[in-house]
Amino acid sequence: MPYINLLVHPEISDEQAAILADGITDAMVEVMGKRREVTAVRVAGANATVWTLGGAPAASPTAYLDVKITAGTNSTAEKEELVRRLHGLLNATLGALAEASYIVIHELPAENWGYSGMTQAARAGSRL
Repeated sequence: MPYINLLVHPEISDEQAAILADGITDAMVEVMGKRREVTAVRVAGANATVWTLGGAPAASPTAYLDVKITAGTNSTAEKEELVRRLHGLLNATLGALAEASYIVIHELPAENWGYSGMTQAARAGSRL
């Protein structure tokens, strides 16, 4: 059950947002082995007045992609491949990204999050 937030500058079209959401979902399924039906992706744009790089308004396309997954469910190699693939998707969709564009993978303990009223830990316990 990954939850992904993508913030991009500059504002993007609905078509670009759909391309990014679909590509992120595909990467989570294909690289990380996550279930498509519970992969949530949110794409939002930010204007230059709220995004700076080095104290100045961002002049190049910039992104912050935050991925939340359950701790211990993916290998280091899978996480490295995910960052590589998502960076390529962002570059292909937005153009050459500013260096200060980040992809962050947060691994949350299974007991600290969930969906449909159950934590991931409780969900795993119910499969036993």
